[in-house]
Amino acid sequence: MEYRRLGRSGLQLSVLSFGSWVTFHGQVEDNTADELMGIAYDKGINFFDNAETYANGESELMMGRVLKKKNWDRSTYVVSSKAYFGREEKPRPNQTGLSRKHLVEACNEALGRLQLDYLDLYFCHRPDPNVPIEEVVWTMHNIIQQGKALYWGTSQWSAAEIMEAHKVAQQYCLIAPVMEQPQYNMFERFKMEQDYLPVFRSVGLGTTIWSPLAAGFLSGKYLNGIPKDSRFSMPGYEWLVKRWLQEDRIEKTRKLADLAKKIGVSLPALAIAWTIRNPETTTTAILGATKKEQLLENLKALDVPLNKEILDEMEGILQNKPHLDLQ
Repeated sequence: MEYRRLGRSGLQLSVLSFGSWVTFHGQVEDNTADELMGIAYDKGINFFDNAETYANGESELMMGRVLKKKNWDRSTYVVSSKAYFGREEKPRPNQTGLSRKHLVEACNEALGRLQLDYLDLYFCHRPDPNVPIEEVVWTMHNIIQQGKALYWGTSQWSAAEIMEAHKVAQQYCLIAPVMEQPQYNMFERFKMEQDYLPVFRSVGLGTTIWSPLAAGFLSGKYLNGIPKDSRFSMPGYEWLVKRWLQEDRIEKTRKLADLAKKIGVSLPALAIAWTIRNPETTTTAILGATKKEQLLENLKALDVPLNKEILDEMEGILQNKPHLDLQ
């Protein structure tokens, strides 16, 4: 396993990590979660990702039960949570967003569900235009000062919003955000390859990538329809079907699958390897899995030989590289 520093911080994360979005409680129960986290840990993965909103808190409860049972040395793994969406289906005021009240309460509740004394990483899950950025930065600074979290960051924020948080932190001598959790895969490239470039260059930015397989689309399993019990077949995830099952993307994915076969790797391994290829921008890519075989196959991304010739061939298929204005 390769380990990379989280932005300009001293924290090291495994280049592949393990997350629970959709799968925990929704697709797997405790025994499977225990098996998958055990395999991940044994293979060198040290970062486990979660959020308050995943399965309305049930995902964190499940991960907490597994961590309690495993009883691993706390210094050997990193756990995250995120706050913004809340965990209630019909939230009342202050149960969502980035107010000081919600950020503090969400942190305390996550610690309880995960059965931990502190979070390693704590994310603002979305930007909140209704809350002054000063309130957000001060709150996250105080949470870290209180020992409830070690690092804070953002998820799905724009470069301008991240830089605004850094400006406030610098103005008041506060702890600035260290990491961002964006979606990044072969079909979602703008933020990582264009929007965030000024942030990478000026203040540094660790990234914990979600959906390197485009919600499973780049696994290739949807090329001939939607399999039963797959993520796209689950109630509430119709938006994924609309987003990914498009003719041009299906055709490109077929060509990528042919390329993967030609070089002797699986399509998922190729897609994940492409996502983590640049250590200057990508700290870790979060894997999700419901089966042992699926997780082990995805871990093979570490051994995919991505040379310039293969990357050029992939770009020829994708035809979607963001245009960089160098003026």
